[in-house]
Amino acid sequence: MKKISGVDESLVAIAANIVAAHIGNNKTEAQQLPGIIKSVYDALNGLGQAAVIKEEAPKPAVSVRSSVKPDYIICLEDGKKLKILKRHLMTSYGLTPDEYREKWNLPADYPMVAPNYAAFRKALAHQNGLGQKTARRNGKSGKTATSTAKPARRKAGERVGVA
Repeated sequence: MKKISGVDESLVAIAANIVAAHIGNNKTEAQQLPGIIKSVYDALNGLGQAAVIKEEAPKPAVSVRSSVKPDYIICLEDGKKLKILKRHLMTSYGLTPDEYREKWNLPADYPMVAPNYAAFRKALAHQNGLGQKTARRNGKSGKTATSTAKPARRKAGERVGVA
């Protein structure tokens, strides 16, 4: 390929062929020819270069600061009020909590559950005895788990109280 003063002659020849084919099939005025040739040449010259795509930063439905309320969390993607955000993100947008936090530049401790709902679930778990040692959960202190074991199961055909 020969280059004369920054112009590629092969691209000029290709552009001329394209413009000639266009003029042969369409009515075009003489004043439009230089503009058509330049636009075709520029398009051909830009084919080898990657297109620069400016990716806009996503704009949240609400501000990050106002997205966490005591009774719900507002999704920054669509503005929906939810108690639990994790499932909504995965089913609607295919995002994990970490991907969501990264996309919106949120801190690692940004909640995925409404604060009051988390407190309610915690209280319910404590009420049911979860998160405690087994001896305390049963209300017995000092006894081991083996002393409260059930008696062995009877075999089929055995009678109770028969010696």
